[in-house]
Order: sequence, then structure tokens, then C-alpha cells
Amino acid sequence: MSSTTSKAFDAAKSSSQQAKSTLKTVAEERSTTTSAFLHHPYTRSALPFINGGLAGMTATTVIQPIDMIKVRLQLAGEGAKSSARPSPLQVTRDIVAQGKVADLYTGLSAGLLRQAVYTTARLGFFDTFMNAQKVNAEAKGVQIGFKERAGAGLAAGGLAAMVGNPADLALIRMQSDGLKPLAQRANYSSVVDALSRIAKAEGVMALWAGAMPTVARAMALNFGQLAFFSEAKNQLKSQRQLSAQTQTMMASAVAGFFASFFSLPFDFVKTRLQKQQKALDGSLPYKGMADCFRKVARDEGILRFYRGFGTYYVRIAPHAMVTLIVADWLGFVTK
Repeated sequence: MSSTTSKAFDAAKSSSQQAKSTLKTVAEERSTTTSAFLHHPYTRSALPFINGGLAGMTATTVIQPIDMIKVRLQLAGEGAKSSARPSPLQVTRDIVAQGKVADLYTGLSAGLLRQAVYTTARLGFFDTFMNAQKVNAEAKGVQIGFKERAGAGLAAGGLAAMVGNPADLALIRMQSDGLKPLAQRANYSSVVDALSRIAKAEGVMALWAGAMPTVARAMALNFGQLAFFSEAKNQLKSQRQLSAQTQTMMASAVAGFFASFFSLPFDFVKTRLQKQQKALDGSLPYKGMADCFRKVARDEGILRFYRGFGTYYVRIAPHAMVTLIVADWLGFVTK
């Protein structure tokens, strides 16, 4: 009996060891397969774009209510120099009073589509441009400077903005719809609904309304965000007492401020141009970016371009921080 029990125990132990060995082999094979996939040339080329898109969509989900308030602040008192200046708290109360707290997330589908297109492209292009410059710099035995980072940021922002303009326009239309009288509201059900109805009513090219200030804003924002983030992070590397996470947080906070400062006037004009629609006589309030800058400066004052800077910074800085931190983390996980 004891011999039978001993044999059964040995057989069970042997089976357990074989199972562990098999699981270990499977895990190693899976790890090898995953590593091979992540290091395939096509995957390495696509990862900066994929990581950028995921990072931007994560940040937008967190920041969307602040973006909604920012847009409403920019559209308040349009065309009047001495109009009452609402506070972010007043705007929030008005939005909630008209419906429900979920209304702060109006246009989220458009915001996510915009990030899937725009941030995927801008971070992907920026990383691609920077990697190419690193290879070139190493071949010449020199270091990449702020000028190269700024150039990569400007180019990436401009290219991505042109691709993402339709989603950006749909977002503005959805967020500003609640400012209209009930009878005039479009009540878009989703970003797809907004894009299709705008294209049908105003023409496909209407989806690129405000493209010039959108590109200018993106270039200014990327110059402030990506170039200053990359530069600040490079400068902070010498501060060995700071952890990598702290350096990333500090660099992204610096990047958020400069991104806000350089891009807000263009963001203001972009919002006005993308919100406008033709009157019954076919005319538009603004003929273009330069006309909008001129009329706002004349009728509402120069400082109107920086209305809501605090809200804009609170929207841009955390968005930049979440985007850059998530992109950094994804880059580390997939390297």
C-alpha cells in the first residue's frame, strides 16, 4: 500500500514538473514571439503613431469637460467689446443647469476621433523626425539641439492638423450647438452624424473650415509642447537627484505652459471660424484667419485673444502631461 502511494506521489510530482516545464516553454515562446513582433521593422515604424494615438485619447477622456468650458468661454460675447466676462464656474453651472453633468462630455466622440487622427499623426511624425535626426546627428558626430527639436515639432504639428481638421471642426460644432436657440440647434447624435450632415449641407470642403488657424495653432502648440518638453527633459537629465518620473512631470508642466502661451490666439480664431455658419444671405462673419484677427482686435480688444488663458492652461497642461507621460510609458513598455 505504501509502495503504491509512493509511486502515485512520484507520478503526480513528475506530471507537475512536466506541466511547469511546458508552461515555462510556452511563456518563453510567447515572449520571444512578442519580442520579435515588437522589433519587426514595420512594427517599430508604426509604434510611435499607435502609442501617440492611445496617449492622446486617454488624455482627452480625462480633460474633455475642461475643453467644453474653454470653447464656451471663447464664444461668449462674440462681437461685443464690453460684454460681460463669464467665469469658468458660471459656464459650468450654465451647462449643467441646461441638462445634466454628462453634457460636459458633449463632443467626446469627436474629441476621441480627433486624437485618434491628430495626436496619432503629430506624435508619430515627431518621433519619426527625431529618430531620423538622431541617426543623422550620430553619423556627423554632433548633438541634436533645440533648433532641430523645434523644427520637428513645427513640421509634425502642421501635417497632423491638416489631417485632423474635420474631426476638430465637428468637435467645435457639437460643443457650440448648445449656445443656439432650441429651434436652431442641430442636436448632433455623434461625430459621424455631425461630419455627414455638415458635408451634406455645406459641402465636403466645409470640413476644412478654419484649417489655416488650425495648422498655425498646431504648429505653435507643438513648438511649445514637444520642443520644450524634449528640451526640458534633456536639461533635467543632469539633475540626478530627480527620478525619471519626476523629470517627465516637470518637463511636461513646462511644455504645457509654453504650448498654451504660443497657441491660444490661434486656438481662439480657430474656434470662431469653425463655429461660424452662413447667414440667410450667404455671408459669413469672418472671411478668414486674418479677417478674424482684425475684427476681434478692433471690436473686442487685443486681450480677448487671451480670454480664458487660465482655463486653457488647465486644459492644455494636464492634457500635455497625461499625453506625454502615457506616450513615455507606452514607449518604455514596447521598446
